[in-house]
Amino acid sequence: MRSILVQHLGEMGFDASDSSIRALEHFVFELQKWNQKISLTSITKTEDMTIKHLLDSMAVIESVREERMLLDIGSGAGIPAIPLKIMLPETQVVSVDAVRKKIVFQRHVVRLLGLQGYVAMHARVENLYASHSGCFNAIVSRAFSSLQTFILLAAPLLTDGGRLIAMKGPTVDDEILCSSEFLQRSGFRVSSIQTYFLPNNMGERRLVILSAARAR
Repeated sequence: MRSILVQHLGEMGFDASDSSIRALEHFVFELQKWNQKISLTSITKTEDMTIKHLLDSMAVIESVREERMLLDIGSGAGIPAIPLKIMLPETQVVSVDAVRKKIVFQRHVVRLLGLQGYVAMHARVENLYASHSGCFNAIVSRAFSSLQTFILLAAPLLTDGGRLIAMKGPTVDDEILCSSEFLQRSGFRVSSIQTYFLPNNMGERRLVILSAARAR
């Protein structure tokens, strides 16, 4: 795992510290251990977890590096929230998921790794409106929902000028085309689409950045 991480993080332009690499390794180790008893992810092999979970999460870093408050919606076992927190320790991260066992796992990892400024919440996104309205500079989701649902759920939680970041597969191009009228009505626009490929031929991905088209 370490050789894969070091090689590909270097190729992506990230000079990860040894402590960050160790933390990422521990995260995968704990995910594998818990996954033997509690179904947290269908991906089980070390190489697959390293590439499809860890390295996939790294694609978001440049889009959120300068953000102060980050929300991960439907984070599951903490992906991409935990890898992002490890790599960007100064960023305040809130992770929300409606499945209790996944949040319990995240809290375990946070304690184990001593991650500060990371909150794992067992809740539906709608439950955050009263307490976190307009709080987040960036909100990310990974294969969580359609773009339309993501916008509807996440928009009330964004700061003015905040951005939504959807981690998607290559078919998102068709989804964007079908959602063009909704995007116009919602006041959001696709500000960029970044295509990237996971190492070892493990898939093509799209990073869709959505920003406000006008003042909301």
